[in-house]
Amino acid sequence: MVISTSSPWAPFRSRAFAVLWIATLASNVGTWMNDVGAGWLMTSLAPSPLMVAMVQTATTLPIFLFALPAGALADIIDRRKLLVVVQGIMALLAASLSVLVFTDQVTSSVLLVFTFLLGTCAAFVAPAWQAIVPSLVKKSHLQSAVALNGVGINISRAIGPAIAGFLIAGIGIWAPFALNAISFLGVILALIWWRPKPQIQTVLPAEHFWSAITIGIRYARHSVPLKIALVRAIAFFLFASAFWSLLPLVVRSCLNGGPSLYGVLLGCIGIGAVSGALLLPPLRKRWSADRMVNICTCLIAITLLLNAFIHNSIISAVASFLFGMGWIGVLSTLNLAAQTAVPDWVRARGLSIFLMVFFGSMSMGSLMWGGLASFISLPIALAIAAVGALIAIPLVATKKLHVNEGDALAPSVHWPQPLLNVEEHADVIQHGPVMVTIEYHINPDDVGKFLQLMEELGKARKRSGVFAWFIMQDAANAEHFTEYFMENSWVQHLRHHERVSTADQIIQDKIHQLHQGINLPKVSHHFKR
Repeated sequence: MVISTSSPWAPFRSRAFAVLWIATLASNVGTWMNDVGAGWLMTSLAPSPLMVAMVQTATTLPIFLFALPAGALADIIDRRKLLVVVQGIMALLAASLSVLVFTDQVTSSVLLVFTFLLGTCAAFVAPAWQAIVPSLVKKSHLQSAVALNGVGINISRAIGPAIAGFLIAGIGIWAPFALNAISFLGVILALIWWRPKPQIQTVLPAEHFWSAITIGIRYARHSVPLKIALVRAIAFFLFASAFWSLLPLVVRSCLNGGPSLYGVLLGCIGIGAVSGALLLPPLRKRWSADRMVNICTCLIAITLLLNAFIHNSIISAVASFLFGMGWIGVLSTLNLAAQTAVPDWVRARGLSIFLMVFFGSMSMGSLMWGGLASFISLPIALAIAAVGALIAIPLVATKKLHVNEGDALAPSVHWPQPLLNVEEHADVIQHGPVMVTIEYHINPDDVGKFLQLMEELGKARKRSGVFAWFIMQDAANAEHFTEYFMENSWVQHLRHHERVSTADQIIQDKIHQLHQGINLPKVSHHFKR
């Protein structure tokens, strides 16, 4: 079969992508089996709603805590080696947990500790996985590759829980944990086999770990599209987490079911998500990103209400299928908004912040809904979550998602290299700070427009690593303005040269058109002495 370059299956023409995709699919099946086993085991060890919800919290909280450091590591060290090491640790943890469960030595506290440790490893894996995708396929196939990764996750969501349910019923509760340990070995072998193409190396030294984290946070603070994606994520995941965290109790308490039914319902979620993923391309042509999120949020609210008030296994299976469709619609749209809000140089850090907010909202929501179900009742907790999801829609209506940033964030490489006497300033090149001043002469009639553009430019400077920025007006000459900004070192300033984007260039061009004089604004660089 010939696969056209425009086909959604085109990334499979890359052997590396195909091998890693298959290995990851198998590992994700193991992960879902592990999650089902942990959730169901807790209903036996400590069946209170709060303790069952704590399993979800222990899974997701580590990503909230460690995603940003993980993103920084993924941006500054060899991602393949990082993935191999962490996957090996996860295999050992899963194997140890299976032994403890098999020998009946596991307690609720031990289960939460192992779940937390596996979640911590997952936190260090997620940003690196997302960041290596562009190196596996051609640029023209990247969008299809991201979509196929989503399909793989949802296929595993459909298969893993169902297998886990039957393994628990037929073999024992230890079986899902053992198979999860084995599943990591395939990913490790695939990563060892993979030989990525050499990347174009910058002459600049790698960023320091803490500096990389700081700059990642600074970028997020000054990126409006990313902040909007984060706000919309909180407004959705905080309420949608009720379904994930309370589903084991719905099965046991409301449906009087066992692990097989629990696995089937999770499988229905996966099937719904795969079906939703197939519907997304035509729907995106008709619906805006905001409308997609709003409609899918309403679908999630309906599924919560169905599980709250209609206790029937068939209705719950249908509701789970609908939940999967709504979940993939919101998750993929918000993920796309986050992806297009960050350039390549800070991609892992930007996506790690999105993951941090995603899983932080899931963790807080799981605790909140578990506690509420303990003190009031399970159906009322689900109903309140549904109403909260609906109320959040108008509250964030003004936060319009940006999903079409495109190549605007690509480096423009339009700044000339700054002049520097290396011998005279050798002692300050690696240190700092460095101050850059730019002088403008603006017609009084254009001052308002100039200051507005400068505010936009200031945010762009801060996104690229500037830690202080301001614009000053000459007291003796109202037409004379000086822009100041500070960076940690000369090396950091050179990184700024590499990072300035096409969107930044457009703003600068508009500012230069307001500048009076035949020459461009005067730029000066200063060191602290």
